[in-house]
Amino acid sequence: MNDLRIAVIGHGMRASLAKLAHKPGEGSRVTVIVEPTDRGLDDARKFYDDQVTYLRSVDELMERDDVDAAMVFTPDNVHFEVAMRTLEKGWPTFCEKPMGITIEQCDSMLELAHEKRTRLYIGHNMRHMPVVRQLKRLIDEGAVGNVKAIWTRHFVGAGGDFYFKDWHADRANVTSLLLQKGAHDIDVMHHLAGSYTRRVSGIGDLMVYGDIASRRDNTDRRMWDWYDADVFPPTTQTDLNPVVDVEDISMLHMVLESGVLASYEQCHFTPDYWRNYTVIGDAGRIENMSDDGGGQIHIWNSRRGGAGQPDAVEVISRGDGTHAGADPNLVAEFLRFAREGGATDVSAIAAREAVATGCVGAESIRTGGAMLPVPPVAEHLRAYFDGGQV
Repeated sequence: MNDLRIAVIGHGMRASLAKLAHKPGEGSRVTVIVEPTDRGLDDARKFYDDQVTYLRSVDELMERDDVDAAMVFTPDNVHFEVAMRTLEKGWPTFCEKPMGITIEQCDSMLELAHEKRTRLYIGHNMRHMPVVRQLKRLIDEGAVGNVKAIWTRHFVGAGGDFYFKDWHADRANVTSLLLQKGAHDIDVMHHLAGSYTRRVSGIGDLMVYGDIASRRDNTDRRMWDWYDADVFPPTTQTDLNPVVDVEDISMLHMVLESGVLASYEQCHFTPDYWRNYTVIGDAGRIENMSDDGGGQIHIWNSRRGGAGQPDAVEVISRGDGTHAGADPNLVAEFLRFAREGGATDVSAIAAREAVATGCVGAESIRTGGAMLPVPPVAEHLRAYFDGGQV
C-alpha cells in the first residue's frame, strides 16, 4: 500500500498530531508543511528534516501534486478559510476543533464537503478518551435507565495561561471560549444524551482577567514559554493579551431535541483543572470523579440519605499516548477514514452542533440571558454525514 501523502497546515501547539501521522513506509507520511512563522518551521525541521517540503502560504500549497489529504491546525479563526480550500481540492481534510467560529462557517464547510464528496473529519479527540467512551458504554448499557438530565462542570485551572495570554482572549478570533474550550464538553454532552441542543440560554462574565492591567503582545512566544503552575491566585497573572474580551466564566442551560435538560458551567479561574459529567436517568445517576486514567466512574442505583457510597465503581482505563491515548486513536481513525471512508466515532454533524450551541449560548450571555433557538443543520447534510459521507 502506498503511503497516504499528507499536507499539514499550521505547525504549532497541535503539531504533535501531525507527527503521529508521519509513518513513512507504514501507510502515511507528511509531505508538505505550511507554516508562516520561523519558529514553527524550525520546530518542524528538527523532526522531519529534509523529508518534507516547507512552505509559507496556503497559496503555494494549492499548486502541489504530492498531497492526498490535509490536516488543518491553524488558529480557530483560520480553520474555515483553509479547510474550504483543501475541501475544494478534493483532499480528505482533518480540521481541528472547533470546525469554525460561526454557524455559517460550519454549514458552508458541510455544504462544500457534500457537494464535492470530499471527506471531512473534525478533531474532537474526546470522543476517543477512555472516560468518555466508558461513560457512553455504561449509559448505553442502561446503567442509569433513560437519560433525562446532564450536568457538566469544567474547572479550567490553567485558564489564565491557556486562554488569556494569546489570540484566544480576543472574541474576534474565537467568538467565545464556549467554542475553543466548550466545544469539547458540549459535544460530549450531546454524545452521552444521543441528542443535540435546540434551545439554549446563558449567563457569564469577564470577572477576573479583565481587571488585570499587565498586558503584552505574546506573538513571539508560545503557551509553554509562559506557563507557570505556581501562579495563584489568578489575579496575580501577568502578560495577558492586549485584547481580553471573552468571558472567563460561562453557564448554559440547554434543552435538547429529545427533551433531555442539560447545564454546562465553565470557569477559567479555579485552582483545580478537570471536568465532571453527571448524567441522571430514570433509574440512577452516573458521574466521573476524574477525567484521567486510573480515576473512577461512580454509579448510584439505590436510594440513600446523603451522598453515601456508590452502588458500582468502574476504573477509567489508562490510554497509551497524549490525552489519555485519545490523540493516537483520533489520528488513526482519520487516516483510515481518509483512505477508505465509512463511519467514524467523530461526527462532523456533532462538531457543527457543538459550535452552534456555543455560538447561540454566547449570544444569549451577551444579550440578557434569554432562551434562544439553536438552528438545526439541514436534513440533507445530516443524512449524508451521519451515513458515513457516501
